[in-house]
Amino acid sequence: MRRGHAQDASAGTPTPDWQVRLLCGSVQLLLIEDDTEAARFLVKGLRESGFGVEHAADGRDGLSRALEGQFDIIVTDRMLPHLDGLGIIERLRARGIGTPVLVLSALGSVDDRVRGLKSGGDDYLTKPFALAELLARIEALLRRGAGGAHSTRLKVEDLEFDLLARRVTRAGQEVELTSRELKLLEFLMRRAGQVVTRTMLLEGVWDLHFDPQSNLIDVHISRLRQAIDRGSDHPLIHTVRGSGYVLRSDA
Repeated sequence: MRRGHAQDASAGTPTPDWQVRLLCGSVQLLLIEDDTEAARFLVKGLRESGFGVEHAADGRDGLSRALEGQFDIIVTDRMLPHLDGLGIIERLRARGIGTPVLVLSALGSVDDRVRGLKSGGDDYLTKPFALAELLARIEALLRRGAGGAHSTRLKVEDLEFDLLARRVTRAGQEVELTSRELKLLEFLMRRAGQVVTRTMLLEGVWDLHFDPQSNLIDVHISRLRQAIDRGSDHPLIHTVRGSGYVLRSDA
């Protein structure tokens, strides 16, 4: 069996990495959509289909997240506050970022679709659409980009996270983590060197869009820090007072 693939017993052929990662919930998707109800529906449907979803409600925030995060695919509305979807794509491509982008739009003329693709978009889906079609188009883009072999491992210094096996090691020693701690660590590692705010953690790890005014995050960060940094001369998880947390090496 080829490395990085799971064997499909019924077909006798290896399952592509992106499908295995989808089953593990580690395919990361950025949704940029300003319509609250549409965003809620899409986030729910995409998460139920196995995607890790991060949501931005305007073009400026969407571009910032796209530049700072590591996503397998981006789904963006075309008409957005501050910066439209095509502007986001053009800026990403200008910086050499080739993440597949699917554009959602109520503008469905041939000229509109052509402009969306010429701006650097990889697919263009006209509203209204069925969730099943959106999922099929996303999977097609993931298959098309499979040759690019998105990494199935995250690494920061001697900390490694095997996304397929959901296995974490530090200096070669396995670290036992709960499912929530794994999700928290993956979120931090994908943004290594970037300050992550409490709001980002609540939305990205707990899917909460309000602050519960509890020590929920502090408790989990403390447990994760104990598991990851205990016994090491080079702690990786740091608190940035008044801002949030950052995973980085200060060695």
